[in-house]
Amino acid sequence: MLALDVALVTDRGGRKVNEDACGHWHSDRQLCCVLADGAGGHGGGDLASKLAVSELIGRFSTAPTRDADALGALVQQTNAALIDHKKAGTPSADMHSTAVCLVIDFVAHQAHWAHAGDSRLYWMRDGRVHRRTRDHSLVQMMVDAGTLAEEGMMDHPQRSHLRSALGVAPEHLLVSSAASDGPVQSGDVFMLCTDGLWEYMADTALEQTLQASHSARDWLEKLGTTVMAAPARKANHDNFTALVVWVAAA
Repeated sequence: MLALDVALVTDRGGRKVNEDACGHWHSDRQLCCVLADGAGGHGGGDLASKLAVSELIGRFSTAPTRDADALGALVQQTNAALIDHKKAGTPSADMHSTAVCLVIDFVAHQAHWAHAGDSRLYWMRDGRVHRRTRDHSLVQMMVDAGTLAEEGMMDHPQRSHLRSALGVAPEHLLVSSAASDGPVQSGDVFMLCTDGLWEYMADTALEQTLQASHSARDWLEKLGTTVMAAPARKANHDNFTALVVWVAAA
């Protein structure tokens, strides 16, 4: 049995509206965490992210998944629900949202996850990045093709150009899912975050701040301080949100 400490931070940055959303739910053996970053303008992004989180958590709580493929299917169902909520002539007409979902079975010490877009999951072990999701974005495609260094993603002028997100036709939706290739261990830390955070936090900065932290809340405070103080931060800086799961022995 594992003990899980969950903490989150969200900030509207320099924007008038916070279009990020996140939430979590647990049963007697599983924790489900969801984070989303909406887009659409005139309130559509705010609606899209909240809808993505509520739909995913609601669907999972009704039919908890045991593997990555099943969780990916829930993300696809959530996409269909978001499309169904679009209504011409309203803020919802062109709403879209990223989504990343993490499930930890704290009895079996296993995890699986799924995502669409460029909101990320980081799995930290021994204070270092153990695994992370790969964005559905133009710059990630450039990195994978070897035409852009990974650190170049953070300030590339097309870093916000997504290849997929919830709200697109099913045939155009990209959903990636994966599972732990070994047991989740005491001392592991998981973080779900929007691009408003990772754009200012290289892996080395994530690792350094984590190694200097003693709890989920402590790490989030350090992350928030680092993002707010980033030299490249502009007045209209995007919303940033992170949800951290700190794993310990029960």
